[in-house]
Amino acid sequence: MVNNTNREKNDIFSIPILKTIFRNKVFIRVVQVIVLALFVYAVYFGFENPTKENIFTKNVFWGLFWSFFMVLTLITFGRIFCGICPHGFLGKYITKFGLKKEMPSFLKNRYIGIFILVIGWWGIYYTFPGALKIPLATAIMFVVLTLLAFVMYYLYKDMSYCKYICPIGTLTKAYQKISFTKLGTYKEDCSTCKTFDCATACSYNLKPFTFDKKNSMDDCTLCMDCTDACAAVNFKLIPPASSLFKKTKTDKADVWVFILVAASITLTMGFHHFLNRTNISDSLPWVQLGQYVNSIYPMQSVDLSGMFAFIFAVCIATFIALIGIWGASKILNQKFSTVFSSLGYAYAPLFIITGLGHLFHSFFTKTYANIGNGFIQGFSLNVEKVEHLASRNDSWLHIFNVFPYIAILLGLYILYRRVNLFKVPKVKRVFAFLSASSLILFFLWFSLFRIYVSEEYGMKKRGHNTHMNHKNMNHKGN
Repeated sequence: MVNNTNREKNDIFSIPILKTIFRNKVFIRVVQVIVLALFVYAVYFGFENPTKENIFTKNVFWGLFWSFFMVLTLITFGRIFCGICPHGFLGKYITKFGLKKEMPSFLKNRYIGIFILVIGWWGIYYTFPGALKIPLATAIMFVVLTLLAFVMYYLYKDMSYCKYICPIGTLTKAYQKISFTKLGTYKEDCSTCKTFDCATACSYNLKPFTFDKKNSMDDCTLCMDCTDACAAVNFKLIPPASSLFKKTKTDKADVWVFILVAASITLTMGFHHFLNRTNISDSLPWVQLGQYVNSIYPMQSVDLSGMFAFIFAVCIATFIALIGIWGASKILNQKFSTVFSSLGYAYAPLFIITGLGHLFHSFFTKTYANIGNGFIQGFSLNVEKVEHLASRNDSWLHIFNVFPYIAILLGLYILYRRVNLFKVPKVKRVFAFLSASSLILFFLWFSLFRIYVSEEYGMKKRGHNTHMNHKNMNHKGN
């Protein structure tokens, strides 16, 4: 154990205010308790006020926690949401008194978390729009997830639920590699260590002193328990995504998260929430297919257009990514799995940075007011209603339209750096880069296509359309 150390300038713990936020045990515990109390109260409020008039429960979970805090912190400081998550906070205590069994191998599968995230949330979200945002449904959903988490914490050791089952943990583990922070240790302090206090303090059975050597933080949730055990632990500022510029521990599940989340959120919203609002909506295949199915099996409560838009987006993104990676593997003369696990990390920015632009735009046009008014309702505050910070028609909001192109450029740069990790002739690296960039280039094409459609055909006058019962509109100029 080290009590004091000389910290480098890029170590966050060398900055007093950030040291308090990220390392002070009392401060962290206060934040965890506040988040837990807010979580419990929002769930209770959902059962007590189950109708849509309850805007507090909805905006705590789907406004404050996701996406505002989640996306904003994940791309900056990393996986700190997991460090204050109510499940993880209580799970550590449950695990201490639990059975501490080894989780069965069939449950040690991050694809369970991916399935829950992609199908259990986004598939339902597009098929039954708004269903999960009904206060009662939201409350029930989080009670079920909480009970599932607590049972697994009690049964299994090493916080296995967070590692393999939790859909949020699955997402945050993958995207933390884009952030500009990294947890590690000072090598000179660890060289003579014989107690390994940082590892002993870790509820996830991780070894922080190995993070730098592996260029990977494994399943670290940034709970900061190890920093309280030993001063040799550091939390450094690094260039965004720089850990991906060199060899690092990879995981195929991470790449599937990048592909499927980009398809489920970025691409599907482009299909369903944007193109469906344009004057070409009736010619879109997912709209036509939805209309056809609805004519045979009328389903008033199901948004078939949204469901098929989701299916189309997932299938298209998956097909393009796999074909591109397969071509790169043939060019590099490497196993497909090896190339997939390495070059696939270039897809990470497609959602997280594009999502950041959408987050900022929504914050000014609705999220800020929605969260504020939700808290006014939830705590019966005698204050005036919170107004939106901006209108959707404000021209300055167009600045956030640049974020998709930043995501594309960063993705291409990550791909360039990772292709160069393969020791093959330069010409092969060039062609492998072109092949593996297919998904990124598709997102570039789609971003430009959206601009073309909006300018050439225009938007529907009736506004946001997510359902099947829309009227036919003529194309611009017809």
